[in-house]
Formats: sequence, C-alpha cells, structure tokens
Amino acid sequence: MFHTGDAHELYETLRMVEVENLDIRTTTLGVSLLDLRQQHGSLAGAVYHRIIEAAGRLVEIASEVEAEIGVPIINKRVAVTPIALIAGDNPTQALEIASALDHAADEVGIDYIAGYSALVQKGIANADAALIESLPEAIASTRHLCASVNVATSRAGINMDAVARMGETIPAIANATSASQGSGCCRFVVFANAVEDNPFIAGAMHGTGEGQSVINVGVSGPGVILSALRRLLDDSGPARRGRPIDLGSIADVIKRMSFKVARAGELIGRLVATRLGGDTAFGVVDLSLAPTPAEGDSVAGILEEMGLQAVGAPGTTAALMLLTDAVKKGGAMASSYVGGLSGAFIPVSEDAGMIEAVKNGALTLEKLEAMTSICSVGLDMVAIPGDTPPSTVSAIIADQMAIGVMNHKTTATRLLMPPGSKPGDVVSYGGLLGDGVVMAVNNFSASRFIGYGGRIPPPIHSLRN
Repeated sequence: MFHTGDAHELYETLRMVEVENLDIRTTTLGVSLLDLRQQHGSLAGAVYHRIIEAAGRLVEIASEVEAEIGVPIINKRVAVTPIALIAGDNPTQALEIASALDHAADEVGIDYIAGYSALVQKGIANADAALIESLPEAIASTRHLCASVNVATSRAGINMDAVARMGETIPAIANATSASQGSGCCRFVVFANAVEDNPFIAGAMHGTGEGQSVINVGVSGPGVILSALRRLLDDSGPARRGRPIDLGSIADVIKRMSFKVARAGELIGRLVATRLGGDTAFGVVDLSLAPTPAEGDSVAGILEEMGLQAVGAPGTTAALMLLTDAVKKGGAMASSYVGGLSGAFIPVSEDAGMIEAVKNGALTLEKLEAMTSICSVGLDMVAIPGDTPPSTVSAIIADQMAIGVMNHKTTATRLLMPPGSKPGDVVSYGGLLGDGVVMAVNNFSASRFIGYGGRIPPPIHSLRN
C-alpha cells in the first residue's frame, strides 16, 4: 500500500472523475542498444539478452501497480534504439535482429516491441537501405515487431527518394501478410518529425538523446472527457446550474479532465520506473487521447457531442482544434514532463465513431487530411484500396509529410492496404486495431511528380539559429 503524498493525490483525483473507460493505454520501456554496436559475437543474441535483462519484470510490475492504483494499464511495451543505427548494412543481420526482438517480446510477455526504424530525412545510408529492404520480411515473420521510417523534418525538408521507397514498401508489407488481410501494415508507420520518446505503437522508438532505460507513459481518457461533456451539456444536469454554456466552457471541462488523467499517468509511470530500479528513469507522459473501438471511448464521439452531426461535417477541424489545445493545456498544468505526441489521435479503424463516419460518407480522405493539420500524428490506421498504385501511396505520404514540415509538428501515415480490397469494404483486424473501412482515393496521378525524386527543401522558417 502507498503512504505517499502522491498516492493520496491520486485517490483524491480519481474520486473526482467518473472512470468511464479511463485507462493508461501503455507503459513503454525505452531501452538503449547503442553500446551493442561494438559487440563481439552475435549482435542479435546481445539484443535479445538486453531486452530480457531490462524488461523481464515490466509486465509483473505494471500489473502490480495496476492492481494497487485501480487504473487499468492496457499495454506493456518496449521501444529500442533505431535498429538501423546498430545493424550495419546487411539485410540478413537486420532480419536476425528482428527475430531476436520478437522472441524477446514473447519471453517477457509484452504486447509489442518497437524501434525497427530508420531515420532518412536527409538521405539514405547503407544501413538504412538494408533495414528498409528487410521490412516486408521482418514484419511478416514476426508477431510483436513494429517498424517506422522518418522521411522528413522541418529542419531537413522531405526526402522524396525515401517517400518513393515507402510507396513501394507499404504494398509489399500488405502482400507479405496477405493471409491476414495485410495486417502487417498496422505495424508500420512513416513519419515527419518523429520524436524520441513516443510510447505509442507503431512509431515508438528510444532516441539517441535518451538515457539507458526510461519509462514513458501513454494515457487515454476519451470516455472520461465524453462523459464530462455529457454532464455539462445536459440541460437538466447539475453541471449546468443554470449557467449558459459556450465553447469556452467546453474547453474548460476538457482541460480539467485532461489534468486529472495526466496526473494519474505520471504517478503510475513513476511507480513503475521506481520498482524496475537500476538505470530505469521516468521519462514523459504522452497526453494523446487514444480511442478504442469500445462504445463511448471515441474521439469522434467527443467531437459530435460538441454539436457536429457527424465527424467530417464542416466545423470538424475547428472542433478538433478546441479539443487538442484543451488536452495539451490541461496536461501541461498536470506535469512538467510532457512529451511524446500529446494531442488527440484519430486512428480511423480504432475509433468506433470514426468507423461509422466513414461508413455513412461523412468522413472522406481529404477531410481527414485537413484534420491532421490539427491533431496528433496524421493519417493513422487508414485503409485504402489494395490496388492503389505505389506512386499514389507515395503522394499521400508526401502530402502528410508536408503538413508536418510546414507546421513544425509530428505527422505520420499508417496506411492499410488489404489485398484485393475496394472502397467501402470492411476489414476486421480485431481487438484494439478495430475494423478498417476502405476509403476511396483520388484516382488522378502524381507519378511524374513522385518520379522526380530528390529532396523538397525545408521551409524558410526552419532557419532559426
């Protein structure tokens, strides 16, 4: 049992919150592999043993804390140093490391292990090329492994050669996992401005500026915020107390709920880090609202509670701005150690409200892209037709990277391409991955634009030094 001031504060906070679907989405242990570059003997074996040593008690300790605090911790994950930094220029060695990571994840009982990654925003080195070449086989031959490639930053611009490679890689991953409707694409993401302390899958990694071992926490809470808004907007409810309600009132409620969720997240992260001991430090709380397919646990539901008939209607981007800003403000007041992505996720297949909006025609790919200029990440868990040309896939990625580069924010694409799928098809991935509704893609070609290659230079506002 706890007798600390922090624990008392948590209990006080939880008494003030109706815990509809409140959970800690993930405790992610970041593990540095940088010192293994000089390893004599099997690098894959050394990676395996490092994960076993660092994360062997992660699930046990997180489960203990979950039981004592009373807040579910849904996922326990590990993120490692981007593998392209240690694997060398041999795709076979990269694949051996992928297998070692997957076996270690099995051994320690975690959900996912991430960091099979390359950073190619300015150019593709030999080691990066080897890892990218290995991606379809690495993902198809593993169950827990997650991968990412960063192709753009606001400082470097957009590496269009890498973007073109990604347009070929995503269909290759889909085809390599065709037996499961291309589910391997759920474990691969393309980034602009990737962050070093992101605890969320599939883009988690342990950056080179991080310590040896760090716990980062990803909170959730759409259900808590939705419930609070319903109480506020109920004409007969006690929250109104006869007062008129405007959008500022809505923002204040979201801030207060985000504050409480973030406080719970930080305390749980610190407890897990302390009990892991050794070199493990607490890192950050990622404030991102992470929805699930469960009823009432939807970011789309929050936006519709604000007064939208359906997500995708005119006004959706403005409502999303209100939500994202209020989440950040509330979380920043709760913790001095906010990091990761911190905003509102809109992963289409993982959000019951988003799924319904696509099904009823309210939400299109173009409207979703506009929304990504506001929210965390970007085109996340978006299903597109299986026969979409690689150049079109690349162009979709390029547009998303441009939003991130121009706005100095993290954006990403996690595109699903179920083989043989057509617009309107529904593909079920199960669990947190939900149902992918295949969205129509503009059929006009950008192949000549993508074919030029090279690098789109960074915007002038990148020159800040």
